[in-house]
Amino acid sequence: MRTYSAKPGEVEKKWIVIDGEGLVVGRLASLIATRLRGKHKPTFTPHVDTGDNVIVINAEKVVFTGRKYDDKKYYHHTGYPGGIRERTPKMLIEGKFPERVVTKAVERMLNKSKLRAKLMRNLRVYKGTDHPHEAQQPEVLDVKSLNRKNSRA
Repeated sequence: MRTYSAKPGEVEKKWIVIDGEGLVVGRLASLIATRLRGKHKPTFTPHVDTGDNVIVINAEKVVFTGRKYDDKKYYHHTGYPGGIRERTPKMLIEGKFPERVVTKAVERMLNKSKLRAKLMRNLRVYKGTDHPHEAQQPEVLDVKSLNRKNSRA
């Protein structure tokens, strides 16, 4: 028996829609990262993009457990001396780009490599319920029904 290694041209990509309303951010990001990477498929190959295209809608309605909504901190540096900046999830979700909370959570669950940049192009996160990908006929993935801990009331 020889080990199967998928070629980029052989990979069949599906489109998946996930409604983020009421879902816990970490659990949602973990599931999305698995789907983007392709680990749910039997043809998974570590160095090839074998994953699906994922569309997340209602990104502004995701929730955090415990006190993370107010206490968690996201840091970034401007590049200037003393330029460390911090934001809370509350500031991001109530701000102009609430979809960045989901995007950053997924990005940080993937390996830091050239493949991560390619995989992140397969993720689309939208603030409302509308998305411009109806032509791809995406399948709806009900994350709430997979595990009761995936959502909060």
